[in-house]
Amino acid sequence: MTSTLKLEIVTPEARTYSEDVEMITLPGTEGEMGIYPNHVPLMTQIKPGEITVLKGGQQYFLAVGEGFVEITGDRVAIMTDMAIKAENIDEAKAEEARKRAEARLTEKLDDEEVASVSAALAHSLAQLQVKRRQRR
Repeated sequence: MTSTLKLEIVTPEARTYSEDVEMITLPGTEGEMGIYPNHVPLMTQIKPGEITVLKGGQQYFLAVGEGFVEITGDRVAIMTDMAIKAENIDEAKAEEARKRAEARLTEKLDDEEVASVSAALAHSLAQLQVKRRQRR
C-alpha cells in the first residue's frame, strides 16, 4: 500500500508544484475534500480557494483558482488558472486587487466583463485567505 501521492499542479504558465505528499485537501465545487493515498479514482472541478498539503508531517498552503483535478490511487493532477504558494503571496497586492474588482462590479458591465472581474475577485480572495491563515 502506497503511503504518498504524487501531487502535480499545472497552470497555463508553468508546473507550479510537483512533489510526493501524504495528504491533500482541495476546495471542491461540492465542498472541501481530503485525498489520501489509494483514493478511489475521480475527476472533478475545484473552485478558487485553499489547498492544504501534508508533507513530512508539515502543512503547506497554496491559493488556487478554478480548475480540474484528476485523482488516481497514487497521483493527484490539478489543472488550474492560478496556483500560488502561501509564502509567495503579496498580501497588499491581493488586497488591492480585491478592492479594484469589487469596485468594478458596481459599474455597468457586460456579461463577459462580469465573469472576468468575478474571477479576479475570487483569485484575490483565495490569496488573502491563504496568506491570512499563516498569521493564525
